[in-house]
Amino acid sequence: MLPTLIYGLLAFAPPPGPPGTQPNPTGQLVQTIGMFALMGIIFYFLLIRPQRTRARQQEELLKALKSGDKIVTASGIIGVVISVKEKTVSIRSSDAKLEILKSAISEITERAGEATQST
Repeated sequence: MLPTLIYGLLAFAPPPGPPGTQPNPTGQLVQTIGMFALMGIIFYFLLIRPQRTRARQQEELLKALKSGDKIVTASGIIGVVISVKEKTVSIRSSDAKLEILKSAISEITERAGEATQST
């Protein structure tokens, strides 16, 4: 199994030049820079861009938060928003009143004033 893998990888190696010739260092530099640029583009589209999109969605969610919305926190607490402050939110969950950070809110399950449809 291992020799087959090694032979397979060697098959992708560039063919050797005529004996006594040196590879072009400029061409190797351009190839290396090109590979780094390609990895940077892939890194951007796989990691950075989706994270920015998610942060933008979370920011919009928190701006639209108002009293009466039913929310779920990152720790799994379900509650109804009582009041919204600059950095915190007061919620009522069952018989408890909690004050949590806005950043702990993961989603709004039901907006205040919206009628729920049941089938």
